[in-house]
Amino acid sequence: MSFLSITNFLSDHLMLIGVLFLLVTPVFTIISRRKNESRTIEKIKKNIEKKTNEPLTLHPEINPALCAGCGACVRVCPEGEILQLVNHKAVLAEPTKCVGHGLCEQSCPFGAIDLVFGTKTRGMQIPRITSDYETNVPGLYIAGELGGMGLIRNAIKQGVSAAEHAIKSCDHKGDYPKSHYELLIVGAGPAGLSASLKAAEKKRRYICIEQGSFGGTVYNFPRQKVVMTIPAELPLAGVMKFKKDKVSKEELLEYWSKIRKKYSLRVREETKFETLEKKDGWFVIKTSRGVIKAKKVILCMGVRGSPRKLGLENEDTAKVAYNLLDPEQYRRQRIAVVGGGNAALEAAQYVAKSHLENKVELLVRGPSMDTANEENQKLVNDLQRQGRLKIWYKSSVIRIEKDFLVVDRDGE
Repeated sequence: MSFLSITNFLSDHLMLIGVLFLLVTPVFTIISRRKNESRTIEKIKKNIEKKTNEPLTLHPEINPALCAGCGACVRVCPEGEILQLVNHKAVLAEPTKCVGHGLCEQSCPFGAIDLVFGTKTRGMQIPRITSDYETNVPGLYIAGELGGMGLIRNAIKQGVSAAEHAIKSCDHKGDYPKSHYELLIVGAGPAGLSASLKAAEKKRRYICIEQGSFGGTVYNFPRQKVVMTIPAELPLAGVMKFKKDKVSKEELLEYWSKIRKKYSLRVREETKFETLEKKDGWFVIKTSRGVIKAKKVILCMGVRGSPRKLGLENEDTAKVAYNLLDPEQYRRQRIAVVGGGNAALEAAQYVAKSHLENKVELLVRGPSMDTANEENQKLVNDLQRQGRLKIWYKSSVIRIEKDFLVVDRDGE
């Protein structure tokens, strides 16, 4: 066979292989897509059965009339398989895992996604606010966890936006008495920190008050808890940079403390916000350390700072705690963790670590832990199978005694 014949032979066969590849590839793509759709549909059915089909906070709402099924939102989500394609339309497959990054909304080229709070059945669980985070009370803003925004990066973004709008619309300038400010920020967590930095950047007269310690809700997280995986940008300080992707509570607080010192932020700790009223164009804010007057107020309080109590006698004794700062202080103890949400399940996981040798009971008021995300539910269920904790459903504490609790478990 001549060289030319061999070349023609190879050329013809390579062309045939190319044609077959072009024909086979779409077939495999279709098969793979259908398998993924079947898994997604099955996942949605299971979520409905387990009552984990309701988003807990800010989440994407997809308009099927605008969705073209391009999959951009699916690919960009950093939390995994929260959004999936079914019948060429994006659907919310894992609602309870969504933490409101908002990248899906930004990536959609057709404007088919809006970030919303609440659902038709769950309703709106936050106060009514504008796109600038101003409430229906002019001059009063809400940012961060209080507004349903638990993610640190998004809370920072809200704090900046609220402060920018408040400062821009503040029409009162000049020399104020010591108790008067252009801007009062309540809470020194991520939203309060970013709002304070924005006010400092604009050289406005402001004060930030915090009922506990600088860091707010983050300060009250358990020791070594991972609190950030995606960097955020702060006014004045720029993008927060760390040596590793997963940032612990201690690392973040240390970083924030350096920023606080560098820019001389006006933060007043151990000052509890009590009441607020508007009088003669000023907000009059009563705190545990006196009265403050301000033209604008941004509420950046976390939801863990003032925990909901059981309303029982002896709940303020030393045996009862309302947050878990250091699990290591509990060793060889019998511990009851009360609650079925993420905070309770995370606390139960920490104190149930094998080296602590604790005996842990998790008391859940309802028949399930559907307000917690799936990962936390799986972890505590695994711990129960390992014999490291016991879950009591339909349970509530009815009496706290010195050496024991009386618990109503489904009528017993």
